[in-house]
Amino acid sequence: MNPLAVIFTLLTGYYLLKLPRTWAPLPLLIGASYMTLGQSISIGPFHFYVIRILITLGSIRVIFREERLIGGWQNLDRMMILWCGCAVLSSFFHENFSAALINRLGFAYDALGLYFLLRIFIRDSENVKSLIKILLIVLVPIAIEMIMETVTGKSMFSFLGGVPVLSEVRDGHVRAQGPFGHSILAGTVGAVCLPLALLFWKDNRRLSLLGLVTTGTMVLTSRSSGPIMTALMACLGLSLWKVRAHMRLIRWSAVLAVITLTFAMNAPVCYVLARIDLTGSSTGWHRAALIDSAFKHLDEWWLGGTDYTRHWMPTGVGWSGDHTDMTNYYLKLGVLGGLPLMLLFIGVLASGFTSLSRVFHSSDDLSSDRQFLLWTLGAVLFGHVATMVSVSYFDQSIVFLYLILASIGSVQTSSASEPNFVMTASICHE
Repeated sequence: MNPLAVIFTLLTGYYLLKLPRTWAPLPLLIGASYMTLGQSISIGPFHFYVIRILITLGSIRVIFREERLIGGWQNLDRMMILWCGCAVLSSFFHENFSAALINRLGFAYDALGLYFLLRIFIRDSENVKSLIKILLIVLVPIAIEMIMETVTGKSMFSFLGGVPVLSEVRDGHVRAQGPFGHSILAGTVGAVCLPLALLFWKDNRRLSLLGLVTTGTMVLTSRSSGPIMTALMACLGLSLWKVRAHMRLIRWSAVLAVITLTFAMNAPVCYVLARIDLTGSSTGWHRAALIDSAFKHLDEWWLGGTDYTRHWMPTGVGWSGDHTDMTNYYLKLGVLGGLPLMLLFIGVLASGFTSLSRVFHSSDDLSSDRQFLLWTLGAVLFGHVATMVSVSYFDQSIVFLYLILASIGSVQTSSASEPNFVMTASICHE
């Protein structure tokens, strides 16, 4: 860890310990947005990146201040614990048990630490709106850096390690990545945050425009089809607010469309991805072929994951001779822990949608502003659900998923009964 990273960590850690609860998420968001994974402290086989150090300090704060979850335990909280517990237990199904266990413990530490810290810090809808305002401002320097990176072809974050000095160039265009592990992930962060800017269109037009320019810049400078599609999907989810009374018809129409495509296409329906190219340099075919190949080899990984996927695809990855490029977060979880881990994660997402639905329909007196906030959170979660078909989170960008899940868990009314486990991504109660 270089001197600048040490100072950065000390400052963000100090403010994480000292700031009032309402502002406590700010150091976590800054840590995820401005520091690469190239800076860490190694203790034996464990690597403590800056965000992990902040999780530790945040946990110390919560213990000494005796801060607790608002509204008690929700179904989403329990699903997160089950999911991470399954990840740890999946270590037994891998040849190198100790290495797998260390990896899964780090996975669970990040997921549960970030989720529950944010869940504790965020108390109600007003907290959520305040946090979104902070987030939109925090992303402004990232967007500016990505513009400069596009012009110069060099990353300003490269001195921190974890990102290359020279930006990736594809078909003559620079693909800016900021502090994130890949340009697609940088663009994805902008894409899933874009609907949040529209939340303030009526009350704070300047902030809304700033957020739209910031997130839109991150999407466009990444020069990737995936983030553009993610932004479109998230905005599509947001636009359904106008026809929210007809969501049942819309959902069944979507199911019918998928069934129709299944029978109309000469290839599996996942190959629709191969036909999407919004930048002229998309690798949609690889993503579609990966899904097809993964389920052809289902017998190899369904129970507890697998240590070898190189034969699934014609191409591999530079960091391992045993694996192909796992550009699908659901399949990545399948490789880590089999169908149980994948299905539990889908259960986490479904629980998020169900929680929103229950709050949305909990009272006839719920204000239109609060309903729109809930709908916006659902649209952002829908954007994550869609993008994870074509991208695998492997860096600090995962923080933005846990942020939305924690926000959903906190806005769920404490008086509402626990929702049943429903394997459906629905934002409206049927």
